[in-house]
Amino acid sequence: MSQLHSGDSALMQELGDFPDDDLQVEKVDRECRTVCHSVPEDGVELDPHVRDCVKSYTQPWIVVTRSCHIWILFSLFICSHPCLSAPLPQVKSPSLAALSDDCGRTLTSSDFNLRCLTPDPRVEGLLSFSGHEELDRLNEEARQRNRHPELFALCPMADEEDAVEIRPIPDCPKEHSGERILIRCQAIKYMFEIDIEPLFATMALYDLKEKKKISENFYCDLNNEHLARAAIFSITYPSPDIYLVIKLEKVLQQGEITACADPYMTLRECDSAKIKDKLDKLRGQAETFCYRLGRYRMPFAWAMVNVMEVISTAAASMDMPDSDSLKGVAPHPNYEKVRKIHDLYTSFDIRTVHFCQEGDRLSDEDLLKFLADFKKTSRIKTIPGSIKLDMSPIHDTPQACLSTELIPLVPVAEKNVRPVKEVLEFPSSEVYVPHNIYRNLLYIYPQRLNFVNRLTSARNISIKIQFMSGEDPTSSMPVIFGKSSGPEFVKEVYTSVTYHNKSPDFYEEVKIALPARLTEKHHLLFTFYHISCQHKQNQSGSCENLIGYSWLPMQHNDRLQAGQFCLPIVLDRLPTNYSLHLPEVKHKLPPQGHPVKWMESHKGLFDLEIQAVSSVHTQDNHLERFFTLCHALEGGATFPLRVGDEKIPENKLEHELKLSIISLSSSSLDPLVSFLHLVLDKLFTLIMQPMLIAGQTANLAQIAFESVVSIVNSLHNSQELSRDQQGRNSLLATYLYWVFCLPDPPKENHNSSTGSIMASVESRFSTMGRATAATVGSMLLQSRIRSSSNPDIPAPHTSVEDTEVQNIFLAKMFLLFFNLLFSQQFHEELALQMVVSTGVCRENSYKYAWFFFELLVKSMAQHVSQLDKQHVPRRSRFSDRFKDDITTIVSVVTAEIGTILVKQQKEVEQAEKVNISLAFFLYDLLSLMDRGFVFQLVKNYCNQMSAKSVSMPTLITMRLEFLRILCSHEHYLNLSIFFSSPASAPASPCPSISSQSSGSCSFQEQQRFLALFELSHDFKQQHYLTGLLLTELSAALDMESEGKAINAVYSLLCSHDLDQRCMKPEIRAKMAALYLPLVGIIIDSTNYLDFTGTNKSGGPEDDLENVPPINQSVAMAIAGNPFNTLGRNVLVSMQGKSVATLPADTSRNLLVCFLWVMKNAERSLIQRWTVDMPPSQLQKLLELLTICISCFEYRSTDKVSAQALQKSQQAKMQLEEALLKGAGARGEMMKRVGGTLVYFCNRNKIKTFVRAGMDKTLGYGDNRRWRKDLTQWRQTNDRQDKTKAELDQEALISGNLATESNLIVLNLLETIVQAVPLADCKDSVVGGVLKVLLHSLTCNQSTTFLCHTFSTLRALVVKFGDLLFEEEAEQCADLCQKVLQYCSSPVDENRSEACATLYLIMRYSYSNNFSRVKMQVTMSLASLVGKSSDFQEEHLRRSLRTILAYAEEDTEMQNTQLPSQVNELLKNLNSILSDTVKMREFQEDPEMLMDLMYRIAKGYQTSPDLRLTWLQNMAEKHNNRKCYTESAMCLVHAAALVAEYLSMLEDHKYLPVGSVTFQNISPNVLEESAVSDDILSPDEDGVCSGRYFTESGLVGLLEQAAELFSSGGLYEAVNEVYKIIVPILEAHRDFRKLGLTHNKLQKAFDNIIQKGNKRMFGTYFRVAFYGSTFGDLDEREFIYKEPAITHLPEISHRLENFYSQCFGDDTLVMIKDSSPVDRARLNPNKAYIQITYVEPYFDDYEMKDRMTNFEKNFNLRRFMYTTPFTKSGRPRGELNEQYKRKTILTTMHAFPYVKTRINVIQKEEFDLTPIEVAIEDMQKKTRELAVATHREQPDAKMLQMVLQGSVGATVNQGPLEVAQVFLNEIPADPKLFRHHNKLRLCFKEFIMRCGEAVEKNKHLITSDQKEYQSELKKNYNRLRESLRPMLERKIPELYKPIIRPRLENR
Repeated sequence: MSQLHSGDSALMQELGDFPDDDLQVEKVDRECRTVCHSVPEDGVELDPHVRDCVKSYTQPWIVVTRSCHIWILFSLFICSHPCLSAPLPQVKSPSLAALSDDCGRTLTSSDFNLRCLTPDPRVEGLLSFSGHEELDRLNEEARQRNRHPELFALCPMADEEDAVEIRPIPDCPKEHSGERILIRCQAIKYMFEIDIEPLFATMALYDLKEKKKISENFYCDLNNEHLARAAIFSITYPSPDIYLVIKLEKVLQQGEITACADPYMTLRECDSAKIKDKLDKLRGQAETFCYRLGRYRMPFAWAMVNVMEVISTAAASMDMPDSDSLKGVAPHPNYEKVRKIHDLYTSFDIRTVHFCQEGDRLSDEDLLKFLADFKKTSRIKTIPGSIKLDMSPIHDTPQACLSTELIPLVPVAEKNVRPVKEVLEFPSSEVYVPHNIYRNLLYIYPQRLNFVNRLTSARNISIKIQFMSGEDPTSSMPVIFGKSSGPEFVKEVYTSVTYHNKSPDFYEEVKIALPARLTEKHHLLFTFYHISCQHKQNQSGSCENLIGYSWLPMQHNDRLQAGQFCLPIVLDRLPTNYSLHLPEVKHKLPPQGHPVKWMESHKGLFDLEIQAVSSVHTQDNHLERFFTLCHALEGGATFPLRVGDEKIPENKLEHELKLSIISLSSSSLDPLVSFLHLVLDKLFTLIMQPMLIAGQTANLAQIAFESVVSIVNSLHNSQELSRDQQGRNSLLATYLYWVFCLPDPPKENHNSSTGSIMASVESRFSTMGRATAATVGSMLLQSRIRSSSNPDIPAPHTSVEDTEVQNIFLAKMFLLFFNLLFSQQFHEELALQMVVSTGVCRENSYKYAWFFFELLVKSMAQHVSQLDKQHVPRRSRFSDRFKDDITTIVSVVTAEIGTILVKQQKEVEQAEKVNISLAFFLYDLLSLMDRGFVFQLVKNYCNQMSAKSVSMPTLITMRLEFLRILCSHEHYLNLSIFFSSPASAPASPCPSISSQSSGSCSFQEQQRFLALFELSHDFKQQHYLTGLLLTELSAALDMESEGKAINAVYSLLCSHDLDQRCMKPEIRAKMAALYLPLVGIIIDSTNYLDFTGTNKSGGPEDDLENVPPINQSVAMAIAGNPFNTLGRNVLVSMQGKSVATLPADTSRNLLVCFLWVMKNAERSLIQRWTVDMPPSQLQKLLELLTICISCFEYRSTDKVSAQALQKSQQAKMQLEEALLKGAGARGEMMKRVGGTLVYFCNRNKIKTFVRAGMDKTLGYGDNRRWRKDLTQWRQTNDRQDKTKAELDQEALISGNLATESNLIVLNLLETIVQAVPLADCKDSVVGGVLKVLLHSLTCNQSTTFLCHTFSTLRALVVKFGDLLFEEEAEQCADLCQKVLQYCSSPVDENRSEACATLYLIMRYSYSNNFSRVKMQVTMSLASLVGKSSDFQEEHLRRSLRTILAYAEEDTEMQNTQLPSQVNELLKNLNSILSDTVKMREFQEDPEMLMDLMYRIAKGYQTSPDLRLTWLQNMAEKHNNRKCYTESAMCLVHAAALVAEYLSMLEDHKYLPVGSVTFQNISPNVLEESAVSDDILSPDEDGVCSGRYFTESGLVGLLEQAAELFSSGGLYEAVNEVYKIIVPILEAHRDFRKLGLTHNKLQKAFDNIIQKGNKRMFGTYFRVAFYGSTFGDLDEREFIYKEPAITHLPEISHRLENFYSQCFGDDTLVMIKDSSPVDRARLNPNKAYIQITYVEPYFDDYEMKDRMTNFEKNFNLRRFMYTTPFTKSGRPRGELNEQYKRKTILTTMHAFPYVKTRINVIQKEEFDLTPIEVAIEDMQKKTRELAVATHREQPDAKMLQMVLQGSVGATVNQGPLEVAQVFLNEIPADPKLFRHHNKLRLCFKEFIMRCGEAVEKNKHLITSDQKEYQSELKKNYNRLRESLRPMLERKIPELYKPIIRPRLENR
């Protein structure tokens, strides 16, 4: 600390300067469920083994805690992106109805007075600043208010799978308990409510599948209200075959069971005197039996309940869909259940029937058979009645509860209440949990007795069972647990009696509390009696008749007896000293004074089973032997030592002990696990303590260590035991964390001298090639007096007067080090054994290195806790030989990792776990040992791992995990920040550097600032761990581990950001400076980032092909890369693979890291960095900021749902539990959220607003959640398990993250802008910053961010207005558009800020280029109202009023023309808005909408940019409606407009000469030539400055038009368009496009040839509007163009539906005919529409040029429709009175046009006389015949159809009738002569065409149509003959000769 500056020293103290109590060894009291520990009875001398067990079960836990760990807290909550959008009001489609309600308003009235509106509040202090610096300061202060101090508190956690630094804390050891059920026996009721005698119930659980009883008995006495009736049962393995069996007993009485049960089935208590007497008699008999035989019981009935069925039924009743999910769950050893029982049901009642007991089927085997049979059939004799049970789940222990040993549990009842008893479970499968409490129980199960061959009257047999401590009858011990109606403990118990059965079965369970100390005299005594049920006169008072005895010693060969036994029965009396011998062995009994009489010649007659539930008796030979021999070493044992059947002399004790240690791993898993803690304690004691056996020192350390390794290996290999996510065996992890304590120091031999001890110690280690203890001690003494900052500096010279003091001090220190060195330390011995181990032991010790590492750490921590830290420096805490061992261990483990990967590819997972354990080991050593030494270990690891890093990608992941764990250390910042010179930092590991060396973190001014942002060699030396991590990140960005590398940095920065020690800005600046090279890495990786909503310039493939290849040797020599990994480009070059883009979530994490550094770094440093940055690098930085804005844009639900990654609730709870219990440096996280009000807007659409407040506002409290995304936890977004509160919470966090991240970007942009005056490229910097700002305005942003963004934009306008308005033309346009867009925002704050910004733009451009701003604003408004679907004009109109208010209130500008020009501009914008109002009203009327858009575009005739914009808008609208031809025409007009201006600006022959060139496409285009030359001044005002007013823009417009023409089927127009394009392409030598163009032309021509006349063009209708309701449409006629083959009813129905919705069905009237409309006859209150089909009309001269079908349907201006009438007024009449009126309409423009309806500007009408009508009809028929006859591909059907209508005999008003009416006589009126003759000639041509058609048909018919052909021929001949006279009659006056005039008259 001496080399730190004062400021750094203070900061380091705040971060926690490696406090002396960094690691604390604490004693944690055990949690005791009972009021006191279960311990043996007082006053008993315990065996050593029992004493050790009791000590192990009662001593406190030893836990090593980190005092600084609380500073590394996390905050865990879900941070996905739910929807924040609020529903928008539905807009009615047309609003004409509203217009019609306003009587004084028409469609043209759209003048709004802006001054009538109220302006929005103005921004305070808009112009009240004295200079640029003050403006920047005000903006900076505003941005820093209400900011979130922690960025990561708003971010989601990184992938939990990568969170290897979270080391879960094992659960505290506790007594095993399954799912607990509280069962209360309420009452027993019978159907007839008979109450005769007391009944006693016994309840137990049975597993039918396992055929096993799984609980002890619970005795329930229903005859006493104060006795226990409730019990808590435990179920470890839920199964559908678990039954609760209730057995009922009654007092013994005379009679069979069925006879005793008969009254309950037959009698009924009623008024019948006979039955009442009988019941009284029965009650009297029962009373007599109770008095005489009250101590004896007999079986009566039983009942059963399927527990799981009841649970499932209860769950189903609670409407839980998967309520029966437990039915198929089979028992599994790791007892992991799908669902907890108490989640499935609540308290409910059960009523079950009774089954009568059968005297010969009472055993448990018979009961299980009953249960199995009952599942198949229920034919069992029943007793009517029920048992009422109450079953409920138990979460907490109820009051007045007793343990299975009858010890009161906590909480204790305050008053005397009925107790509840815990029932001990006998799990159906093994439960591998070490013993945790003292329990010593014995269960005796008498099974059967066989007296069949005994010729006696013994039939009512009962067995008295006693636990004896001697053979005297008074030696019976009160250790038998009593039943509910008796005392707690009794001395004897009787079995139930089966009436008259010589071979009874028993079902009793006798529970005994075994004494802690068993002797050879303890035994079980069984006395057999015959019970006399009848009292005989000559019989004595006792009803017991002795039959015989049997016994069973409790110990055999000093081991508790348990299992199945078949005992013989001795008659009359017991043998002397019988308890010392087994009854089965007859000849071993000692000689007796009287002969011993055995029943049936010593045959085994009595079967019983004994089970021990004991945490003292191991019941395993290997463990028994091991413990016995270990206790013999402790002294007090007499030799020879008896172990089982063997006697071991003292000289063989060592050998036998070694054998027992070796055989430990051969023990069964169950006992080994049960006594695991005790076994390991003993082995560790043997490792530490040399034993004295027969006066010789026995070193058992090596063999004990090997046994530990073997046990660890067997536990890990067991499939029955669970592991955590890091592969640690849960049992071993629990032992290490909670149980392990340093073994007691070895007992000193008082007879040995100090010299012998020293000799012993030196001899012990001299064989290992170590330095002697004296040498080591002197080295330590020398190291203590050296300089603490540099070991190479000699100690300071001491004065003479201090010599005495120093001598005393040295003497004291020598004694201290003597004790440290020459006392045997456990960690030293353990490390030594790991180093010297060989073979399988060595392999397994490193395979499961985590166990020994954590064991070393805990032992070292306990060792350090015992040291005097004031006098023992950190570097001297451990001996050099121990450090050498640690170095060796780390080296071997590192090599082992590589070996596993090379030789055993399948063991990659194992290698990863070993790697993680090694990292945690070094992590722990940083808190215990010298930091320099640990860093040297890290360096050694790096060097070893680097050799195969390129060829083994898996090692990259391992290195990342290794570094991630190390960097998670709580003192990581101290180890990384406060160093500046390589010589003083531990970052350059070498033996000469002390961990206490440190240096200043302040940077030298002469250092180049750019170097701070690079991963330089100096940086890696000064900040070692950080350098390693960032180097790995830089190298891994192109590998599979890139996500892990980024997540590691992300997690590390997250811990810094949320560290409570790092709240001060100074500390945060220090931390940010530590990660400045990360900024350079991220900037260089910009092309690899993936994000949504932004276009990257340049692909990731750029320049990769030019990377020169590099060989591995060169790559290994990369400076500063400790892992020798290769960079991205190098790897790409080597492997030949393309660059992969980072996933979206990974990119997001990387960007969060970048933003965090930028947020916390010193601003002056960032500013200086941006000044010195090259322009290309600065451009990359601005691109990165653009990416950040897009990446952290707030997204609505539809976007989020495709990206969100979530998991199930169960996985959430599991990870939450793991994190909350984690022992890593980031085991927990605290939530910290600041408060600010944010609104989220999607352009003009308000989404919603949320309040981001403190904890109370957020409603988080202490809840901690987690999230995996996009997973990715799965790639679907399952929202079913989320509540509304959680979704709102997610939205809250997501919105605040978006705001904070964008504010960080804004701060950095401000910093860059403020550095602009110092930079050379001012224009490009300002332009780049403005580009980023404008991009931010296109994204969904909060109101908070928008407020600050507009402030920054105003500052840019103030400081760089000349630059923006002069040179940045395109960005000026974008700026105006974005600001104007927010002027229409519905959010008041956004609108107010946008208005202020727009006015400031106008104000500061007034003196520079105000005309450009006016143009851009007008264009922006035009584009806004034309394209924005959610545009709201009322808000924009109010904004215009606000801008006007700014102009009026600006006192400085009142003497200028600015206010008037602003007023003029706003009036123009207002007029556009007025038209826009009508556009919005007619959204559902496409024709009216296009008319309005055309009107607006027409108004911009003198503003080419705006007109072009509106033409494009119209084209887009047409395209959306699939009106491709009209859309193409819009683009042709746009291209003509561009051509007009290009022809004026440029003089090139290949360019079109204005719009004239386009008239071959359409004559309408000529209207684009109306351009005013006086307005065109593009060089000054920026007119035609858009990208379309270029040659490429022109070509682009025409190409789009050609594509649309092709889509519309107008292929001939495609040719005309390309005629204009081709010269331009030829001039530019663009042969690629020329080739494409000719290909398109070929396709167009092919389509013309293939489709020909089959193409269908538009259909045209005349639509006329009548009525004032239509406003300016009244009495106007239009020609509507509709799609091909549109019938009159279709358009009529469409218009009728639309206008009916506008005006109502009662108002609209459709005129059905085409007759002229008399306006006087119309109702003025109604609206009339007349629709008529029209056809294109051409004069005869036009038809000569319109040859093709296309030409007859293109460029149409004249249309015609006909109206038949008669003079009488009827539309139809006879031929001679049928007239026809032709109406020819001329439109303003030619079809196709930019609209689908065009005004009719001219109307012509003429009437045809009847003969003229006839002429027209005959000409039409003649044309039809000619066309049908002369088709290239004749169609027989069409020809015959036309012929049939021409020559058919049945045609009404056919040709013959027409001729007879008009040609039969010559007309009298000479005016009709020519019509008569013309009709005659028409008939002549007609009859000729008929003949040709008949002949043509002759060649087309088939053989079956010959008759039809002859009929046609006949009809034709008949018609011809009928017409001949009329056709040959000529009018003479028409054929007079013409007299030629004389020549002189010419």
